Amino acid sequence: MEWLGHVLRMNETRSVKIFEGKLEGRRGRGRPRLRWIDDVEDDLRNPSVKRWTVKALDREEWASLIRKAKAKLKGL
Repeated sequence: MEWLGHVLRMNETRSVKIFEGKLEGRRGRGRPRLRWIDDVEDDLRNPSVKRWTVKALDREEWASLIRKAKAKLKGL
């Protein structure tokens, strides 16, 4: 989650293309594989974070969300 905040706050010239990846070819049978962003969104659903893309742009708010998530994980 910390890395996601860094990536979303990057300039356009330094942008990492993790959200725009497209694969060519045919899909295999069965359930599609989970993407990295699917796991992150699942982690953000636990503390029920809404509009995480906007919140990640504010460094202090994002850091607060990460601290809450870490505290919740330690409590498990």
